[in-house]
Amino acid sequence: MSDGGDAVTARLAMPGQPTDIGVVLAHGAGADQDHPWMVLVRDALAAEGFPTLTFNYAYTEAGRGRPDRQERLVDVHGAAVGRMRSYVERIVLAGKSMGGRIASHLVGDQGEEAVGLVYFGYPLVPLGKGEPRATDHLERIAAPQLFFAGTRDRLSPPDAIARVTQRLPDAELVVVDDADHSFRVPKRSGKTSEDVLGGLVAQAAAWIRRLSPP
Repeated sequence: MSDGGDAVTARLAMPGQPTDIGVVLAHGAGADQDHPWMVLVRDALAAEGFPTLTFNYAYTEAGRGRPDRQERLVDVHGAAVGRMRSYVERIVLAGKSMGGRIASHLVGDQGEEAVGLVYFGYPLVPLGKGEPRATDHLERIAAPQLFFAGTRDRLSPPDAIARVTQRLPDAELVVVDDADHSFRVPKRSGKTSEDVLGGLVAQAAAWIRRLSPP
């Protein structure tokens, strides 16, 4: 897959009986599309019937640790969505942390069409910073938006995310008890990270199925 610049790798999980909505799932800043978190969520979404595409941003494809400029991230993300449109017409943009944020800029700033957006830990507060990012672009998104936030997530504090979602046209927040930014939970919870992620995907799948047709 290429956006006119460097080629990057994409992987498509196609169900045996796919729905008419596909999901483009973007990775976070610190890992590529083959990270176990991404593989688990991609395969779980496909098991729910949604064709699901993951991809590498250019910096992870090249083995660099530092993310590219936002403009470059948006360009590659847009190319991934374009590739997905060759398989489905209706697309939900989903992302882990940075991947969800870039998806929101693609829609809110660039006008990319999506029937919904799902954020697995929207990184509202940058790592090591005290002030939240600007979120004006989220208010320009007409499509429904679903936010997952863990109670132990310092980058996506549920109280702060709730204040954001209250200003959005159509948004829902799901708070995950004891979960951190990757939705890991302590052993005392009696659950594994896989259990938690499986539950989040099930909630996301039910939410996607409720999206109105165009």
